[in-house]
Amino acid sequence: MAKVYSLHPKDPQTRNVDQICAALRQGAVMLYPTDTVYAIGCDLNSKPAIDRVRSIKRLANDKPLTFLCSSLSNIASYAYVSDPAYRLLKRLIPGPYTFLLPATKLVPKLVMEPKRRTTGIRVPDHAISQALLSALDRPIISTSAASSLDTEERYLSKAELFDELENRVDIIIDNDLPMEWQVSTVLDLTGNEPWAVRRGLGWDAVADWVSEEEPMS
Repeated sequence: MAKVYSLHPKDPQTRNVDQICAALRQGAVMLYPTDTVYAIGCDLNSKPAIDRVRSIKRLANDKPLTFLCSSLSNIASYAYVSDPAYRLLKRLIPGPYTFLLPATKLVPKLVMEPKRRTTGIRVPDHAISQALLSALDRPIISTSAASSLDTEERYLSKAELFDELENRVDIIIDNDLPMEWQVSTVLDLTGNEPWAVRRGLGWDAVADWVSEEEPMS
């Protein structure tokens, strides 16, 4: 059964954050809040933990996983960022956006999209996520928790989500706030022009200048 940590949503307790990150370094898998949905996550560098996340999500190895970075400079270690992409990233992060970018060698193959060698990266505007990233000092896998369940998301409460996953994860983080259901907006920055793969939170801020059609190659 998972160990439950209650973290303050704006000022997470350092001692608890450190304990959680110590477990992540040992391969723990957690259920945790982000600025969009509750996510299943682990240390990006832990292959056994990533395998467990894939098992929980029932994902094949060729399905990419998104991860969180702490900042724009942190993104540059894990993705190749063109000048236009950099300007857009600087404008939108931190925030509820997932950016598809060409992956560097630091991104594990288990995480990236194998044919295109791209990766999905987020920089969350969220105190708990940022505290975990700072204490762990490396990226954290972030994949929607509710989409791993055989139920309609809109019928699931936080308590039900915790009950469903308490025997499949090692750590549950409760921020004592209502659960959010809105996913991130996904922007593909691998080409010359950005385009929107998915509408989500933050869409209104980019709707006027990001196309929803994939550019012609």
